[in-house]
Amino acid sequence: MKVYNTLTRQKEEFKTITPGKVKMYACGPTVYNYIHIGNARPMIVFDVLRSYLEYRGNEVTFVQNFTDVDDKIINKAKEEGVSAHEVSERFIAEYQKDAKGLNVREATVHPKVTENMDSILEIVKTLVDKGYAYEANGDVYFRTHQFKDYGKLSHMPLEDLESGARIAVGEQKEDPMDFALWKAAKPGEPSWPSPWGEGRPGWHIECSAMSRSILGETIDLHCGGQDLIFPHHENEIAQSECASGKIFANYWMHNGYINVDNRKMSKSLGNFFTVREVAEKFGYEPIRFMMLQAHYRSPINYSLEIIEQCKSALERLYNCKELLARAKGAAVDTAMDEAQKQELLQYKEKFIAAMDDDLNTADAIAAVFDLVREINSNLSSDTPAGKEYVEFAEKLFLELTGVLGLLYQEQKEEIPQEVMELVSQRAQARKEKDFKTADALRDQILALGYEVKETRQGVQVTKTKN
Repeated sequence: MKVYNTLTRQKEEFKTITPGKVKMYACGPTVYNYIHIGNARPMIVFDVLRSYLEYRGNEVTFVQNFTDVDDKIINKAKEEGVSAHEVSERFIAEYQKDAKGLNVREATVHPKVTENMDSILEIVKTLVDKGYAYEANGDVYFRTHQFKDYGKLSHMPLEDLESGARIAVGEQKEDPMDFALWKAAKPGEPSWPSPWGEGRPGWHIECSAMSRSILGETIDLHCGGQDLIFPHHENEIAQSECASGKIFANYWMHNGYINVDNRKMSKSLGNFFTVREVAEKFGYEPIRFMMLQAHYRSPINYSLEIIEQCKSALERLYNCKELLARAKGAAVDTAMDEAQKQELLQYKEKFIAAMDDDLNTADAIAAVFDLVREINSNLSSDTPAGKEYVEFAEKLFLELTGVLGLLYQEQKEEIPQEVMELVSQRAQARKEKDFKTADALRDQILALGYEVKETRQGVQVTKTKN
């Protein structure tokens, strides 16, 4: 498999430190509100990456943190008159609801900042002892100029980065580019004891400490949204590599931005949507599909038209799933020849080739729809389908859609008993060649909002579209 490494700006063969084992870290949410659709993209993309790595035989240890102490959380708590802990725990629970709705699996470990203070303090102390960090009135800052490779991830020279650097009121930095590792406590804020006084960690140090304590000093893969490249991931590299003297992560993968109606998503423009809001209108699965129908590094445009297209595409996949299920019941007991098998397997090969090419889910989905066309063509012919063929096709179809985490919501509605009784009466009338009664029963079924069709795989009853 080749992946685009942000660090080198090129596709590279993905080779792990220990063959067959992947140590993978993704930056998780700061839990002060519901996640928005921009947050959902890395959740879904890197869930699929993890799934595909496992599909290809790897054992993946996937770590995704919760930032549960932060200025935004503290401000939210003050607004509501509750503790920061109450805010963070509430929105961790809300995140988990949305993650489940999006079919994003739980990480191997979900560390919380507040439960990892010892490892955070340990790495800050190491940096101070080595001269890479310094204390100023209870704050601790990292000396950016001490790390000669600073800017290697964002590919920006230090002098360019310095042009936008400022020292905020109350900060006592040696240099505007220095960043906080530890912040002195302010009245009424959560704080923890440290060698420099009561305080709390800076944002960047958290991921370095949690990654190191769970996965070790060097990991295979670090991923996140494009917006995290600078300063967050740049700072993670600097502090981690200065503390350990080792490479922090061998590969870095970043997903592209999401636009809304071709404009950058922002609260000020009024085009800011939470996952919950979109899911209440369209369901969760179309959101997941939307994130995968484009290459993860490309920008995605969210619009009502696109989400409707995603719903329609999913419907085609569900129709194929139902067709296969019906075909199994009507299949004849004949063996599958090698030519039929190879015809189906070519789509698996296309799927794997796409996913091996920097997780190209867009082309992988195209391969799945090619498989769907092949299945539909073979099962709609006049020749009865062989049981072995149907079972092999179904297994392959579910295997590939399963890697993408699709078709996880059972869409088949329970058909009312009244309708099923009419269907049964109609079948009997047709058997007795009483077509006038059969047609009348069909009209009754239609009046109740259902359509009945005879197919080679048996009778199909579906809800009519309004």
